Amino acid sequence: MRLLLARHGQTVWNAGRRFQGATDVALSELGRAQARALGRALRPYRVRAAYVSPLRRAVETAEIALGGTHVPLVAMDELRELSLGEWEGYTVDDVRHRDGDPYQAWIKAPLDCPPPGGEPLTAVRDRVQAAVDRIAARHPNGEDVLVVAHGGVISVYACHLLGCSFNALWRLRVDNASLTVAKPPRLVSLNDTAHLREGVP
Repeated sequence: MRLLLARHGQTVWNAGRRFQGATDVALSELGRAQARALGRALRPYRVRAAYVSPLRRAVETAEIALGGTHVPLVAMDELRELSLGEWEGYTVDDVRHRDGDPYQAWIKAPLDCPPPGGEPLTAVRDRVQAAVDRIAARHPNGEDVLVVAHGGVISVYACHLLGCSFNALWRLRVDNASLTVAKPPRLVSLNDTAHLREGVP
């Protein structure tokens, strides 16, 4: 099985550097344009099925990217974005101005310094791996399968494949509407954004 891991397009909260986490935020107009570009990037692949986070920014990205195809879309709760607890709805600047700059501590060591009430990264890994295992069982013959999820989810899975500490999580870059390719247990490519350089305002 070849996994095509796509991050959803930009949302209004992304543009404002506001923490989303598990909060259900819709795409912006730029995000919809990015989703259309993602659809063009998927054309060389023979996508047999798409599995998506139930959050609407991921569902809408998948619907736009796969528009005009007959690829079935399956929502999986295990693919939802990691919860950022008490930080959700706040901007990066809001959190940076708290005592001790917890944002900087989280960027340097997200495993050791999670947001208050946030989901442990090991729990995110376990549920995402469970989802990948379920998907692989449905596609045993090396098919191309699309997963539309979130930056945190894709980064956690990439760290897991690479065998690196989750404290290195934010050293990986996963842009909106980027494409990451894996052939478990191998990571083939990370954060391909070539399709976003043309035709996206």
